[in-house]
Amino acid sequence: MKKGIILYRSKYGAARKYAEWLRDMTDFSCAETAKIAVSEVDPYETVILCGSIYASGIVGLPFLKKNIGRWKEKKIAIFCVGASPFDEKAFAEIKARNLTGDLREIPLFYGRGAWDESKMKFMDRTMCKMLQKSIAKKRSGYIRTMDGGADACQRAELRLDR
Repeated sequence: MKKGIILYRSKYGAARKYAEWLRDMTDFSCAETAKIAVSEVDPYETVILCGSIYASGIVGLPFLKKNIGRWKEKKIAIFCVGASPFDEKAFAEIKARNLTGDLREIPLFYGRGAWDESKMKFMDRTMCKMLQKSIAKKRSGYIRTMDGGADACQRAELRLDR
């Protein structure tokens, strides 16, 4: 059996960046969920899914949900990537919303992502503006870190000792 594979689904590149860093740290294989057949994952003993958080869902999670029954004996972990700084309450909500049923016991980790409004589709830009306005009401000063875009990805978020 092969050691491990990192599967990722990335809308604008941050989850892919974390997946590639994980690949470099672990020597695991790495593949995009949309470009790999389920049978290609079967030989691995460990599966790590990296997906960005989008509208409170983890992108790429449907691939795992659809195949969890066939991978019950594997070690599985999920690394989700979001634009916001880590917040325990928000993280708990993401976990409760996404890790249900057979996924409930899978370890979930969080890393801060990146965004560039100039590369976003109209709907994503609109949602980002709404998020900025919502956050501005709650936390003064924070909104400046979101203006136009930023890359908050940090390799240090991938501590393997957790």
